[in-house]
Amino acid sequence: MLSLDTSVENITRVGAATAKRLRTLGIEKAEDLLFYFPFRYDDFTRTTPIDKLLPGTSVNVIGVIELIQNRRSFRRRMYVTEALVSDGKESLKVVWFNQPFIGKSLKIGDRVSLAGKIEDDGGGLHMSAPAYEKLYNHPGLRPPLLGKEGMISAEAVHTQGLVPNYHLTQGITQKQLRFIIKQTVGLAADVTDWLPDDIRRKYRLIDLPKAILNIHFPKNVKNFDEARRRLSFNELFLLQLRAQLIRREIAASRAEEIGFNETETKKFVDSLPFKLTDSQRRSAWEMIKDLERGQPMSRLLEGDVGSGKTVVAALAILNVALAGRQSVLLAPTEILAQQHFTTLSKLFTGTQVKIGLVTASDKRMNNESGIMNQEENIKSGKLNSPFIIRNSEIIVGTHALIQEKVKFRNLALAVIDEQHRFGVDQRKTLLEKSGSGLVPHLLSMTATPIPRSLALALYGDLDISIIREMPAGRKKIITKIVPEDKRQSAYKFIRSQIESGRQVFVICPLIDMSDRSGAKSVKDEFRKLDKQVFPDLSIGMIHGRLKSAEKEKVMLEMLQGKIKILVSTSVVEVGVDVPNASIMMIEGAEHFGLAQLHQFRGRVGRSEHQSYCFLFSEIETEKSLKRLQALADNNDGLTLAKLDLKMRGAGEVYGTAQSGFPELKIASLFDYALMKEAREAALAIITDDPSLTEHPALLETTVRLEAKAHLD
Repeated sequence: MLSLDTSVENITRVGAATAKRLRTLGIEKAEDLLFYFPFRYDDFTRTTPIDKLLPGTSVNVIGVIELIQNRRSFRRRMYVTEALVSDGKESLKVVWFNQPFIGKSLKIGDRVSLAGKIEDDGGGLHMSAPAYEKLYNHPGLRPPLLGKEGMISAEAVHTQGLVPNYHLTQGITQKQLRFIIKQTVGLAADVTDWLPDDIRRKYRLIDLPKAILNIHFPKNVKNFDEARRRLSFNELFLLQLRAQLIRREIAASRAEEIGFNETETKKFVDSLPFKLTDSQRRSAWEMIKDLERGQPMSRLLEGDVGSGKTVVAALAILNVALAGRQSVLLAPTEILAQQHFTTLSKLFTGTQVKIGLVTASDKRMNNESGIMNQEENIKSGKLNSPFIIRNSEIIVGTHALIQEKVKFRNLALAVIDEQHRFGVDQRKTLLEKSGSGLVPHLLSMTATPIPRSLALALYGDLDISIIREMPAGRKKIITKIVPEDKRQSAYKFIRSQIESGRQVFVICPLIDMSDRSGAKSVKDEFRKLDKQVFPDLSIGMIHGRLKSAEKEKVMLEMLQGKIKILVSTSVVEVGVDVPNASIMMIEGAEHFGLAQLHQFRGRVGRSEHQSYCFLFSEIETEKSLKRLQALADNNDGLTLAKLDLKMRGAGEVYGTAQSGFPELKIASLFDYALMKEAREAALAIITDDPSLTEHPALLETTVRLEAKAHLD
């Protein structure tokens, strides 16, 4: 008997091989199938009479098979199955290719439901390779009944109603996955609805079992809308609840009170070779006020690439150093850590602030060689025994630093670059290493342009500071949409830039063509540029499947100028500063959100050289060209993020792999109304029942999700 805990291989028609493939989708047991939601639906909620069919439309047709036969097409070397289907008034030709079993499965007189596209190649209307289901002479299925206005009242899974489509893996088909889920969807009745009744009533939400049933097999659009709203609320509510729990836990903790050293801070600001923008000053002041409190700061500093976030962080770091306490700056990669070390060393030139760099391959200081209390470990690069970082006021390293056997003298501030989901567990690790017994203040920095309302919803445990202006004198990057007939001219211009000493980034949506058809891939583009277009130049390639050490090596060679053209996926989005790069060339630009394209563009224009961004589009529709033109016309990340929201809608603005973003199965990050309700509900619960003891089902759900987050 099936239960929520039934292993997938014990479900009918799921053997060991299929179970293995399902596991690659994260599906281990029957309950996982229930929560594996469709990503889109084919709308076959109405049947269309054959005499009303139009070419180019996707429709559902119900009729009786009058004729069916298999034949061999010697010209195309394939089997062709041809059928004639009648609805009592008209007949329709139906064709399947290389599926001879259909000619044996379907018989004359069978009543079938067909779903597919109507085509007309000059020989009359026909349906090519449609999905089909027997509705007559088929065990367990009754003939369909047509109700008012042609609405379907028959029971069918693949060809009628709103037909779900799921993300697949190799060896699993839509029809197969629908069949498996259809067998288990009745188990939704056994799923515990953990959302309190008063919240469901207040926000007009259907119960969880009904939502699960209707998200997979909705009878109509109303069913789907109700299911999507409830399941979206679930995700947003839990996101908000977790944020509020974290905020409460942090608020109950104690941190070092760092006083504002006005005299030295003013001296430092006056020594800078540039003038701070108003946004930089305001953001720095917000941090300084946070540091003065006895509660740990939790702040997200947001600003475009090149907007000057590091110098704002340096003002907070300076006050911590002047108080005799330590700060750590954690970066996603070794190269970026080395870059931050160099930047901070320059900023603090002329001061007595000591800055240390600790990565797997490099350990040094700006003012002296000694950084820790075990010289032999430093020289050998080994971190085999615990050691204390004593001499540095600032320690720069990768996130791995908090995992190593490192302790600090008196850590008071942690600055995290591009990992704003740095959680309570990591903070506790730093607490154990801090040497003071107090929780370090936390500042996260991001170049991802997130509208404030969205940032507050995503990161309810963080306060937000936004740098809106770019430093004075920064040249605007010239952005152009390049039509295909101008590609060779673009290549010629790129060569002239390289000959004058510049470097080039080329971004592609995919790693290789097997990932998804129709989009440019890094591997193919690298081969083309290396063998055909620029065979005389040094060209590098980087993508997410490379090991960290390989990526670091390629980026270092780009930074050193050894590589003239770097072909990459979006892994370069948050990357090293290459001041010598002056061209960003983006293939398949329509596959990226405007916010993401803006970040790619921000990788150039980092020096006095005029920089350019060339956009190549594979799909030149009016809608896609309008989006790309918006990028060419606007240089502000927040403006572009908001425009993209209007143009593309839910869930498309930011990539699913976007650094720091929560993974949501069904909710939209841009359904502000629902997000506001979820936030309101989470705050109400936490206020009345901070420990969730009065809501045991909800508590169990949060504990289970927290445990899963730790495993991930």
